[in-house]
Amino acid sequence: MRGTAKTVLPAVGMTAVSMVLTLAVVVMWLGTAMPWPVALVVGLGIDGGWLATLAYERRLAAQGDHSTPVTAVGWSFGLIATGVLIAHALTAEASTGAWLAVAWLPIAAKALWLVHGLWERTALTGEALDAIQGIQQEARDEAAVARARLRSEAATEETRLTAVTQAGARVAHVQAKTANALSRAWSTLETAREGEDTARALTSVTRPVTPGVTPRWELPVWGPTEPVSAFVLEGAPALSDEALEALVDRIRHSETPALSYREMATRFRAAGHSASEVRLRAAWKRVAA
Repeated sequence: MRGTAKTVLPAVGMTAVSMVLTLAVVVMWLGTAMPWPVALVVGLGIDGGWLATLAYERRLAAQGDHSTPVTAVGWSFGLIATGVLIAHALTAEASTGAWLAVAWLPIAAKALWLVHGLWERTALTGEALDAIQGIQQEARDEAAVARARLRSEAATEETRLTAVTQAGARVAHVQAKTANALSRAWSTLETAREGEDTARALTSVTRPVTPGVTPRWELPVWGPTEPVSAFVLEGAPALSDEALEALVDRIRHSETPALSYREMATRFRAAGHSASEVRLRAAWKRVAA
């Protein structure tokens, strides 16, 4: 009822003003050409017809019904009242603009009743409005919770990716530094191995040999090695120094030119022989001396 008053009161007020204005204009305008009681009857006829059709429309609306002919008759009376006001304004000797400014009031009153009818057809009870508000609030709450969950998951994933990226960067930095250090050390060893002073130093501590067969200083192994199986290490008999020297010398001279220590040691262990690194290197030195 309170919501209905928001539309029905302006419509009632506008209707009353337009009816009074129409009656006054008809009496003033037609009163000069006919007796004023006749003009009053004409004005009351226009307002009465309008009011009667409006009352019938409201009755049908209260019953949930609608009649197009009645609506057309009501709008016809509104147009007649508007036409009377416009004709009076155009024939008036003074204040033509003022009379034209109020000539739209009958049409405005009909439009307000139309808006009121639409309001009634779409009006809901308080319980329905409360239910709709509850549904909308629940939907807003769920949307807010979903947005908060997504933002939290996104922030967690961003933190995890940042941590993984930083850890990977640190690992890559350490690996790069280590590889750089190993590369420089290997380059230094290679330079020392290939230098002329190194060859002369090795020649000075070994027995005189020809330049082409001067023992070479072998670089340490950098890379994967082939482990000797436990069965071979445990099952192979221990060799005496003489037998070890003879075996080393035979493997060393199995190819021409003579094999290096690393190649000889690889073939020695691949053949299934067993000897500690210290004994094997000592035998090599004695054979190569």
